[in-house]
Amino acid sequence: MKNTEVIGIDLGGTAIKLGRFLEDGTCLQSLSVPTPQPATPTAVVDAIVEAIASLKTNSARAIGVGTPGPVDATARIAQVAINLAGWHDVPLADWLEEKTNLPTILANDANCAGLGEAWLGAGRKFRNLILLTLGTGVGGAIILDGKLFTGHQGAAGELGLITLYPDGAACNSGNQGSLEQYASVQAIRRMTGKEPNQLGEAAASGDAEALAFWKSYGQNLGIGLASLIYVLTPEAIVIGGGVSASAEFFFPSALAEIEKRVLPSSRAGLQLLQAELGNQAGMVGAAKLAFEQLVVNR
Repeated sequence: MKNTEVIGIDLGGTAIKLGRFLEDGTCLQSLSVPTPQPATPTAVVDAIVEAIASLKTNSARAIGVGTPGPVDATARIAQVAINLAGWHDVPLADWLEEKTNLPTILANDANCAGLGEAWLGAGRKFRNLILLTLGTGVGGAIILDGKLFTGHQGAAGELGLITLYPDGAACNSGNQGSLEQYASVQAIRRMTGKEPNQLGEAAASGDAEALAFWKSYGQNLGIGLASLIYVLTPEAIVIGGGVSASAEFFFPSALAEIEKRVLPSSRAGLQLLQAELGNQAGMVGAAKLAFEQLVVNR
């Protein structure tokens, strides 16, 4: 498959990112188009097909798509897509295959980001890792022995929904006190009335209040990561999403919490790393997903 080419697509609420990739990770071409508004399934499919046509490729052999929500166990149906109108059990893979004649596979966007970082980003040296995306919510991905782990029904990896404080803030998932309620952008706004970048800038200038906030933030993150480490014993934990821009201010307290709570045997050699691919991670991971489908179907 040395010169095999695939298309990776990251479907978001405001933009659709597409890229043509070779198996060694070379990106031959990429583009971003606005997500149609309203983002109904048919409108989005039409926009994706038009964007693929504009890539001017006749060599692609498969398509991978990251969607902002859960995907079924067959990796063909977008069960829900957050911030997209009317998305409920949409057979997105079938529709794209019908219009492009290319085999198509789906995964949620956090899983694609995890695959991307594992393939070409901060996790590329490791076979076992987890990714947390600290953004509007807290997404997650689990890579075990080099492969994306999605569990029995395809819904594994919702790492942000683990319980941190049993009687804490209510979560949209139905849980209370989930990690997401203490680590997401929305949580930071709720707790401080400020944006993460404002707190990062303040901490960089030495503001004591901002520095204290990030220390507390890192402690909460470390407590949540401790539970995940005991279950998965990863070689590395990769932290992405917008909040990760301030990693220098909360990684030390997160690591201190991990060292305090996790037995050395469960964290031997563990590395806590900042994600490297930024907002390209989902597109890169979707391409990796497509390559993996080609290997399975060979």
